[in-house]
Amino acid sequence: MTVSFDLHDHRHELKQLRDAGTTKLFANRSELACPACGEPFIRLFMSSQQITTFPENDGARFCILQQDEALYMFRH
Repeated sequence: MTVSFDLHDHRHELKQLRDAGTTKLFANRSELACPACGEPFIRLFMSSQQITTFPENDGARFCILQQDEALYMFRH
């Protein structure tokens, strides 16, 4: 099964909070479901970068590496 998400199909349900060019952050204004688990999500982060690092928020820092075969998420 291929899971996909098209931002343009859901623009009216999302509020853009930040646009840094290669990364964007959106808030879910309705109960839009996550395509991975089916549960409503709060924020959507999008990146066209191969490597993304998230600053410490709740005592943890996350880094994501996208490669052809997989997405790797590291928690520090």
